[in-house]
Amino acid sequence: MAITLVNPDGLPKPDVYRQLSIATGSKMVFLAGQVARDAEGRKVGEGDFAAQVEQCYLNIGTALAEIGGSFGDVAKLTIYVVDWSPDKMPLLGEGVARAGAKLGVDLVKPITLLGVSALGEPDLLVEVEATAVLD
Repeated sequence: MAITLVNPDGLPKPDVYRQLSIATGSKMVFLAGQVARDAEGRKVGEGDFAAQVEQCYLNIGTALAEIGGSFGDVAKLTIYVVDWSPDKMPLLGEGVARAGAKLGVDLVKPITLLGVSALGEPDLLVEVEATAVLD
């Protein structure tokens, strides 16, 4: 893998993400924000935050597999959540865990989580974009 994840001394060591991602590969991949839509564009998990998170992560895995990569190549994620509040954290974790189980990998990465008032479509609760580095 071209990515090494680190929680350096002197910074908090969170369970749900890593502070640093060291990329040593040669091909950078910038993936558009993924939302809760399946391959045919159908809505997934309407009104279900955890299900939408899961679908976003699965879509990232699908996109990377298409180019010979995997979620292991992800250097950083940015997560946009409509009307974010701390009580949504367990549901975020649930969706990530379910996607990780399906993909068979640890999805803990450096993240930036941003609360937003709305996304591109009114039924969307979350959008996840990824930057990956492949050898």
